[in-house]
Amino acid sequence: MEMKLELVAIPVSDVDRARDFYKDKLGFNLDHDHTVSEKLRFVQMTPLGSACSICFGIGIADKMKPGSIKGLQMVVKDAQAAHDELKKRGVAVSDVDTQVWGKFVHFNDPDGNTWSLQELPPRSQFKV
Repeated sequence: MEMKLELVAIPVSDVDRARDFYKDKLGFNLDHDHTVSEKLRFVQMTPLGSACSICFGIGIADKMKPGSIKGLQMVVKDAQAAHDELKKRGVAVSDVDTQVWGKFVHFNDPDGNTWSLQELPPRSQFKV
């Protein structure tokens, strides 16, 4: 059975601040920003090149504590280039962390939800 992850809800405390961070600092596309009522606002954003989006808003992840999502990960071609670009955009990023299974750059959104960018090593280095 084929399954595709399409949408991940992210708990945030300030919808506008989160939208601006993901759009202006990370470069995510703003797919939707709809206010239905004072109790329901839906924001959906997608990283450039990704098939999976994130969403947040009012009435979206209200039972989750802002900042409680840990370990979200995206793959990049070049961890150092991603590090340099995010730092230039004002994101507080870690140094590039090199491991056998890839190079990583870590950062938090304004609420403390944690993200990693991973540069995958060449697949030929792993023998199964």
